[in-house]
Amino acid sequence: MRWVAAVTLVLALACPTVAVADPQPVASVTVGCPGAQVPPGPPADEEKADPPPAPLPWPPEPVGGPQMGACDEIGPGGGPELTAASWVLADLDTGEVLAARAPHARHRPASTLKVLTALTVVRSLNPDQVVQGTAEDQAIDGSKAGIGPGGQYTVRQLLAGLMLNSGNDTAQALARSMGGDGPTLARMTDIAREVGALDTRPATPSGLDGPGMASSAYDLAVLFRVAMREPLFAETVGLRSIPFPGYADHPGFVLYNSSKLLANYEDTIGGKTGFTEAARHTLVGAAERGGRRLVVALMRGEQTPVPTWKQGARLLDWGFELPATTPAVGRLVDAAPVPPAPPPVADLAAGRTLALRPVPPLLPVSLGVIAVTGLVIGGLALRRRR
Repeated sequence: MRWVAAVTLVLALACPTVAVADPQPVASVTVGCPGAQVPPGPPADEEKADPPPAPLPWPPEPVGGPQMGACDEIGPGGGPELTAASWVLADLDTGEVLAARAPHARHRPASTLKVLTALTVVRSLNPDQVVQGTAEDQAIDGSKAGIGPGGQYTVRQLLAGLMLNSGNDTAQALARSMGGDGPTLARMTDIAREVGALDTRPATPSGLDGPGMASSAYDLAVLFRVAMREPLFAETVGLRSIPFPGYADHPGFVLYNSSKLLANYEDTIGGKTGFTEAARHTLVGAAERGGRRLVVALMRGEQTPVPTWKQGARLLDWGFELPATTPAVGRLVDAAPVPPAPPPVADLAAGRTLALRPVPPLLPVSLGVIAVTGLVIGGLALRRRR
């Protein structure tokens, strides 16, 4: 019947269909390890907040490649025994990850966070800018470089105090020079996001525990790799000692690098360690041998039966012994991953089955469409009567 065909035509215009490819199966990828979205408890008193900070979200896919979502060890077997709950071994230049254990598990970074602080400093301050020490700097908790009220220090000298002697006092002075803790932490957070360190949330400029503090072995390796491209940072972390100014009636002195990796492992080109009761022992550092540079990061380690620096050294030794053809299990990124664009619709030439699916109507299914349909049917009926 002709009126049926006309109705069908009108409805087709109102709600057309389009050929789209059948969905393809997607391989299962582990994004976040169970229980590892936030650092393990118990929380330090300094971390308690009301309300507590929400956990950092897991990204849609593991940063650095699918295998970086692993919750256990990945890479070639035969590596050294390590106490660290999470670690990464990677090529400092190419970014290829050679082996890892739970690389994206979130832990407290302790003073290894100072790598991010230093990176923020070299990108934000003139190294020859002069900063005056305060009594508040001197009274800060934890390790200190030895600045005091009335002392005059260049940013370059404070950076040395930050990295060589893990000075929380110099971290505070540098943060004050960048506008205070709030703006400094905001800038640190921006840089972490910019370079793809999405597990990292700084809570203090020094790495002392604070609400929401988190990082990962993967992020520490990423941050150290990016920081080593800054000449001032690379020069500073490789120093064994430096003359340091005094203050008031306190004379100047020699500031020594406290890194045992630098002191005992001759191939070391720089590194940073950290410790708090809640974080346990952390380490990030790099070494060069035979024209090849490797970076290691260890989190939540213990000093027994082997000191953390020696565990890092053994991991580096093993990495240098691996053949150059060892396949990478992932990659240290240089920037935050860009979400993938939706795949294009395939056509028949691609050899995939196409299915017809409705799409939004060209004309709204409304009284207007119903009226047009009624007019068509009425017209056809009138012609039949005539």
